[in-house]
Amino acid sequence: MPVKDERSDDPLYQWEDFADALRPLEQQMIEALPARLGNDPRIRQRACRMLLMATARTALDALAGHREQPMFVPEINLAINLYQPNADTIYKSALIEPGGSYRLSGQRGSVLYAIIGQLGPDMIRTGQPSAPLSYLDLDTLTLDATGNFSVLVSPRKPAAYGGDWWRLDPAAEKLMLRQVSYDWAAEQDPAIAIERLDTAAAKAPLSAGYMSASLAELPGMIANASSFFIGHVQEMRDAGYINKLKVYDVSQMTGLSGQSYYEGAYELAHDEALIVAAPLPESCRYWSLILTNDLYETTDWYNHHSSLNGAQAAVDKDHWFRAVVCADDPGVHNWLDTAGFSSGAIQGRWMDSNATPIPEVTLVKFDQVMEYLPPETPTVSLAQREAMIRERRRALQLRRLW
Repeated sequence: MPVKDERSDDPLYQWEDFADALRPLEQQMIEALPARLGNDPRIRQRACRMLLMATARTALDALAGHREQPMFVPEINLAINLYQPNADTIYKSALIEPGGSYRLSGQRGSVLYAIIGQLGPDMIRTGQPSAPLSYLDLDTLTLDATGNFSVLVSPRKPAAYGGDWWRLDPAAEKLMLRQVSYDWAAEQDPAIAIERLDTAAAKAPLSAGYMSASLAELPGMIANASSFFIGHVQEMRDAGYINKLKVYDVSQMTGLSGQSYYEGAYELAHDEALIVAAPLPESCRYWSLILTNDLYETTDWYNHHSSLNGAQAAVDKDHWFRAVVCADDPGVHNWLDTAGFSSGAIQGRWMDSNATPIPEVTLVKFDQVMEYLPPETPTVSLAQREAMIRERRRALQLRRLW
């Protein structure tokens, strides 16, 4: 039952209020599932897990998202598998206050991309798509001899300021950092700090009203974050994109500028496989291919060979990339493991590329896969695959996830 803040007449939001607001969310998630999945116990439990993921993600805002003293916290990843995270990307975000002044500092690292976006009204809070307002590529900043940077982020550049400056859009409420790596084991992720400059350095004790408001907004955020893409794969199926790919425009959903996406649903019997093939562009700084399940969770890329990027993949002599999507290991280097999901989605991306081809998709019998691949297709043994999976798991855990 709500109680009152001693310094205010406003009732405070209590744990029981929070628990009561969470109770309807499971049924809402179940009702949002596509009809063909509604009675699948594994899918229903995954829907519950998505609610738990959304709770973990939004709790970070309540606990560490103070806009006067912001910090970068995890946005999405394997444990918070919402909004279909890319296997090669570490996502971090910091809540900011419109009109504030901030300093970003740290070390660039050596990952392929380190890009920060200014975002307006938060999709997690509004449940609506939100296009990015501005991007800052850390490669455009002045770095010292050891790769350190410092950039002022403010509505106006101070007259006497001579360092790096990034204009803060009046509508910006959040900064999101993407750290994109090709070689997970060898590349170093950025280290970044954010400091609010136009407030006192010391953080004032949190008021009861502030903590109450932080808790009160969580149920709506949990509902938004867990359900945003729950029908996305079904929408592709309904549009006829089963075992077929199309362009996917995410420019209104914080998609990176300069990056082109394609995707489509897949459906496979256990004795079937998909061969996904595309000519590689003459120049392309980054490209990758991932899988998702029917709820648009990225297929477990830590413990399965379920993603490939331009550094990991083998390219054929004719400069085509060919991958095999199936449940069992076909013994080829470019395998994408469905990890037990007979249906889901395939998604690829081209970044800073002179061409953005949509790959061809061919449905074949599993035991005929090699007949559809070039004779020189690299093969791997079961022991080699085991070593590859162990190495990718180790490399991913060595990245700065938290």
